[in-house]
Amino acid sequence: MGIDSLIGGTIWDEYSQKVCEIMNNPKNMGEITEEQVASMGAKLIVADFGAESCGDAVRLYWAVDPKNDMIIDAKFKSFGCGTAIASSDTMAELCKGKTVDEAVKITNIDVEKAMRDTPDVPAVPPQKMHCSVMAYDVIKKAASQYKGVDIASFEHEIIVCECARISLSTLREVIRLNDLTTVEQVTDYTKAGAFCKSCIRPGGHEAKDIYLVDLIAEYEKEKMASVADAASAGNIDFAKMTIVQRLKAVEKVIDDNIRQMLIMDGGNVEILDIKENGANFDIYIRYLGACSGCASSSTSTLFAMESILKDKLDENIRVIPL
Repeated sequence: MGIDSLIGGTIWDEYSQKVCEIMNNPKNMGEITEEQVASMGAKLIVADFGAESCGDAVRLYWAVDPKNDMIIDAKFKSFGCGTAIASSDTMAELCKGKTVDEAVKITNIDVEKAMRDTPDVPAVPPQKMHCSVMAYDVIKKAASQYKGVDIASFEHEIIVCECARISLSTLREVIRLNDLTTVEQVTDYTKAGAFCKSCIRPGGHEAKDIYLVDLIAEYEKEKMASVADAASAGNIDFAKMTIVQRLKAVEKVIDDNIRQMLIMDGGNVEILDIKENGANFDIYIRYLGACSGCASSSTSTLFAMESILKDKLDENIRVIPL
């Protein structure tokens, strides 16, 4: 898409002035030849990277001094939109004067921030953030060629949000430390999901192995399990739990103490509901399989189940079969 075709559209207002200037007049577009690096006493590295999500591609040229691994010069060719050109030009500029090891530490966030007019206002629209990710990836490709290693050796973490380069381990830690329960909270704390939004849930322009909604659900499940463990150990007052926490706590006690015996006899039990009835907690159950027709289901089995739940959770529990 030509830059003139965006004028008048709302997306135009989401680009920084710096991005617009680089689109029209990139300083580092071009190539570096073998003859040029020979005159510098340098080594030529040419790396290509393409983004499957949008079809853009970039070619990065490095002239590297083999004596100290310093990037003497960097240029690029971009096969894509104006944002890809601006990101690639900025990326090439950031590489110059750095060693290869230092260049690998340049992230897509560094590229995007370098294109901002003001520190707190993004330089590009969220849906174009992937262009700076492509610039980040081509640096790793160039470094892997120079060092003769696999590109994967530069990535030691599973990245959930490619735009903000937020890893799985970081997200799990931040969610747990701050008790985050919504995507909006996770984004506020980490910036994950703030840009192209593909990492939030399935359906974005880029498929992921794990999404922010998965991590939130994972944490909620862990919290429930923790509450159930604490409740069965007598560390949490059953009366102060939510209905979901009560159900989880009852399920855990039954799983740990009762269910296996029922299964061995060809039966099982299902927890249908828990209702407060004055000072009592009435737990409604349904027997399954062989238990549904067993005489002891209303006598010894019922008494054992109620006694264990009273002992583990609350003395006011009553078990009522339906």
